[in-house]
Amino acid sequence: MIWAMILAAGESKRMGKPKLLLPYGEKTIIETIVETIVSSNVENTLVILGSDREKIEEKIKNSPVKIVYNRDFRSGMLSSVQCGLKALPQETRAVLVVLGDQPKISADVINKLIDAYKSTGKGIVLPVYKKERGHPVLIDVKYGEEVENLSPEVGLRGTVYNHPEDILEVEVETPSIF
Repeated sequence: MIWAMILAAGESKRMGKPKLLLPYGEKTIIETIVETIVSSNVENTLVILGSDREKIEEKIKNSPVKIVYNRDFRSGMLSSVQCGLKALPQETRAVLVVLGDQPKISADVINKLIDAYKSTGKGIVLPVYKKERGHPVLIDVKYGEEVENLSPEVGLRGTVYNHPEDILEVEVETPSIF
């Protein structure tokens, strides 16, 4: 089973207001990203909330997602990933870590990453556009314990750097991964 984990707990300090609640087309950024993820080939979706929890939850309450609250959201993005990993069911094979502020990401890109994971067995699958890595990142749960023990300074890229032999870069034809 492959789950998506949408990281939506950040404080949006530089924006001065909740970035995920800004309009994007006829919806908000968070509504757009949730809709995209749900329409992809992931089997289930977690949304990790922290700052502005109630306002964001109100926007996605009718979506088929599981909401998880990260009480430690001020510690940074890695704390949300770690919180989400603990909420995944045991039968999970891999998790697609999605940034909540990437509304341009497409279901096609997500499906391409999932297909690559399933066909190659590589443990870390990254989208690449013009030789630059982006998001979302698909990671096998065999790295779950390692991710849970990473320090905030290192972040999730610590696991990526530790396992270059298990990385698959998937070329995509869109800059939406940045």
